Amino acid sequence: MTSQEPGETHTIRRDGVFDVPAAEDVARSLASARPGTQVRVDLTHVREFHDFGVAVLARALAGCPARVSVRGLRQHHRRLLRYLGVAGPPDDAANVPA
Repeated sequence: MTSQEPGETHTIRRDGVFDVPAAEDVARSLASARPGTQVRVDLTHVREFHDFGVAVLARALAGCPARVSVRGLRQHHRRLLRYLGVAGPPDDAANVPA
């Protein structure tokens, strides 16, 4: 992710398989986000989710300083995020701890 100013929006798109390496890549991008920025994680083109990848995503969302929204998660993975302490609907600010 490039350097951002507060109020800017950045989109992270993934497709294919969302496994641990893919989730770690997204986590690195989220970790570099600045407070006050909006980050959209677009997973609508992911064809296969691995639960461990979603667990890595949950940790990244919980620690991200930016406002993050996530699109494209299936019901099972939204529940998994809630179980892991990430509250809010997936298309809303998903990095608010429960």
